[in-house]
This record gives sequence, C-alpha cells and structure tokens, in this order.
Amino acid sequence: MTQQPKIPRATAKRLPIYFRYLTFLHDAGKERISSSELSEAIKFDAATIRRDFSYFGALGKRGYGYDVKALLDFFANVLDQDSLINVALIGAGNLGQALLNFNFHQSSNMRIAAAFDADEKRAGTILSGVPIYSMAELQEQMTAQRINIAILTVPQGVAQEITDQLVETGVKGILNFTPVRVTVPAGVRVQNVDLTNELQTLVYFIENYGSITTGL
Repeated sequence: MTQQPKIPRATAKRLPIYFRYLTFLHDAGKERISSSELSEAIKFDAATIRRDFSYFGALGKRGYGYDVKALLDFFANVLDQDSLINVALIGAGNLGQALLNFNFHQSSNMRIAAAFDADEKRAGTILSGVPIYSMAELQEQMTAQRINIAILTVPQGVAQEITDQLVETGVKGILNFTPVRVTVPAGVRVQNVDLTNELQTLVYFIENYGSITTGL
C-alpha cells in the first residue's frame, strides 16, 4: 500500500464510511457527487468532508465535484481493500458469537479467520464457518495463519492475561470489547469499544440535541 500522509484520528475513522457509501454509489451507477450531496447522505457536514479529503490532495474539481469511481479507487488503495485481512476472535461467548454471525467480508476486506475460547466444548467446532480453537492453540494458530489483529471479547478478569498472550504472538492491533483498559507495549494499538459509554453518549445527545446525527 502506498504510504499515506498522517491524518487526524477522527478523519481516519470516517474513511471506511466514505468508502462504503462510495461503493453504494458506484454500484448504483452514480458517476459524480458533490460534498453537499455526500453530506446529506452520510450526515457529516460538507466542510468536514472537504477537510478530510484535503489531507490527500486535490481529489475533486471546483464546479464538478468528485468523480465517484476515481474517489472509490483512491480510498480502496488508502484502506488497502485489495488485500484480505484475517482477524482472530478471542472469546466465543454471546458477544463473540454475534460478531461471528456478522459477515465483515460482505462490506469490507476483513474476515474473522479463527476464533479461540476457553470452553473446551466449543474447541474443535465451527461457528458461522469459522473454526474454534482452544486457548492452548492461540500462539500456534496466530503464528501459522499470520494473524496480527484480534478482537477481544473475554471476561474482564482475564483480559490483561489474554492480551499479554496476544502480544507474545506478535499481534499489532486489538479491538477491545472488555471494560478493562489493557496495557500493551509500544507498537501495539488498542481500540476500546465501550458499549455502555456509547449508549450514555447517545442518550446525552438525544436529551440535549434532539435527533441530530453527530460525526465521529
């Protein structure tokens, strides 16, 4: 993938949303779109969209807008959509199984390639087309399958212990669904998903700003 300029984290989080909507537009036969049209569709203000795009140079033309196919191809390259990214799921309980049932690969270049669980009754089974391994096989399978991204959905009491094991396998990124803020060494990135916090934030905006959709 071509080296990209450093961009703000908020912008980076919006890029997959742009890509998904541009994919929809291209499939629908749309050839060009303005920032105001994009704004209306994805509920980010037009100034934010133009600023996000400006980090990558001149992607559009004044008076014309953006070429949908060219913009889609550009963001596919930025997001490395041409290569399939394998992800490991650690913890195949209720939340883990819900994530297994959600087919990432239908809307992105990611797929859960392997899942791990401490329950020996689940080990050796296949859920939603994904093999479930025992925790004892974690290092072997992560290394053999060259997986360096993991989704963590384990009980909070073992979150740090499992994280340490993942770090030993060479993992580079962890999507953490546990309420524990795990500690990792430099070079490993953790993205925390706190569902309670997200719901509280949603309630706050509903009570204070009505139904206005907020950006990331």
